[in-house]
Amino acid sequence: MAPSYTAVLRAPHAARTFGAALLGRLSYGTVFLSLTFALTASTGSYTTAGALMASLGLTISVLSPLRARLIDRYGPRAALPPMSGAYALALLGLAAATWRPGAPVALLMALITAAGATAPPLGPVMRTLWNDLAAGEALRQRAYSLDAVAEELLFITGPLLAGLAAAVASPALGVAASAVLVAAGTLGLVTSPAVRPRPHGHRPPRGGRALQFAPVTAAAATGAALGCMELLAVASARHHHRATGGAWVMAAMSAGSALGGLGYGAVAWRPTPRVRLAVLAGALGAAVAAAGLAPTTALLAAAMFAAGAFVGPSLTTSYLMADADAAPRDRVRASAWVNTAVNLGSSAGTGAIGACLDALPLPACFAVAAAPAVLAAPALVAPRILRKRQRSSPKTVPGTSMAAETTTTHPKDA
Repeated sequence: MAPSYTAVLRAPHAARTFGAALLGRLSYGTVFLSLTFALTASTGSYTTAGALMASLGLTISVLSPLRARLIDRYGPRAALPPMSGAYALALLGLAAATWRPGAPVALLMALITAAGATAPPLGPVMRTLWNDLAAGEALRQRAYSLDAVAEELLFITGPLLAGLAAAVASPALGVAASAVLVAAGTLGLVTSPAVRPRPHGHRPPRGGRALQFAPVTAAAATGAALGCMELLAVASARHHHRATGGAWVMAAMSAGSALGGLGYGAVAWRPTPRVRLAVLAGALGAAVAAAGLAPTTALLAAAMFAAGAFVGPSLTTSYLMADADAAPRDRVRASAWVNTAVNLGSSAGTGAIGACLDALPLPACFAVAAAPAVLAAPALVAPRILRKRQRSSPKTVPGTSMAAETTTTHPKDA
C-alpha cells in the first residue's frame, strides 16, 4: 500500500519541523499585502508603493539562489538565524517607518532592499529536509505534495490575516507580525533535532548531477500562468459585470491546486518525472486557454479550478526532480532555483498580460497566458526523444561504406 499523508507527519521529528517551517513561511503570506497597504498609506502614492513592492519581489527572487548557497555550505543552523534576524529587523523598521504617513522614500527603499536581500529561504530548506525525514521515494512524493498544498493554503490565509490586521489596527501591524512569524518559525526550525549542526569545516560530498533545465522550465511556465491569471481573473469578472468575481475565480484556482496536489501525491506514478512534467504543463496550458471561452464567471471559476488541479502537481514534480538531480551539497540551491523560476515567471506573466489586455480580446489574452505552458511541454520531452534516436542510430564501422557517419553518444540526462 502507498504510504499515507499521516505517515509523513508520523516520521520522527517531521511534524515539529514542518510546523515550525510553516509558521515562518506564513510570514511571506502576510507580508506582501501588509506592506502594500502600509506603503500606500505612508507614501500616498500607488506608483511609489508599487515600485517599492516590485523592488522587494525582484530582490528576493534574484538573491534567493545566493542565500541558498550559503545554507548549502554552512548548514541551516549557522546560516538561517542571521538571515532571519536581519530580515525581521528590516520588517520591524518598515513597520515603524510606515506607522504614520510621511516616511522618506529613500529610507523605505533602503529597508525594502535589506529585507529582500536577507529573506530566509525557509521553503527550500524544508523541502531539502524532507530527504532525511521521509525515507523512500513514495513517502517523499507524499511529503512534497503535502508541502506544496500547505504553501498554497498559507498564501490564502496570509492575506486574510493581513487584511484583518489592517482593519482592526494598522497595516504596519501586519508587517510587524510578519517579522515575529519569521523569527519564531526560524527558531523552531533550526532547533529541531532534524536540523543537525554541521561540523566545523565539513562540506557535503559531491555527487548527483547539476540542476537540469526541465524543473526550472516547468516552474517558470507554471509561474507565468499564475501571474497572468491574477489580472485575467479581474478583467474577466469586469467583462461579465461581476466586480468581485475575480476573487472567487482565484480562490477556485487555489482550491483546485490544493486538491490536485493532494490527489497527485497519493498516486504511485509509473511515467518518469520529465514525462509527467510535460503532460502537466500541456494540460495546464490547455485548461487556461479553454478558460478564456467561459461565457460566465461561474464557468470561468470552474475552468480555473480545473487549471489549478495541474499547478500543485507541476510544482511538486519540479521540486522533486530538482532535488533528485542536485548534488548533496547543492540541494537547497536547486530548490531555490525552482522557487526563483516560479517567482520570475509570475512577474513576467503579470507584466506581459497587462499589455495584452490593452491590445487584444479577452480570449486571445487567455491564449497568450497559456502559451508558455503549452510550449514547455514539447521542450521538456524533446531531449528524451533525441536521446532515444541517438541510441538507436547505427555506429560507424571503420572500413565500410555507410552513407551516414553517425556515432552513438550518451549525453547526460537533461
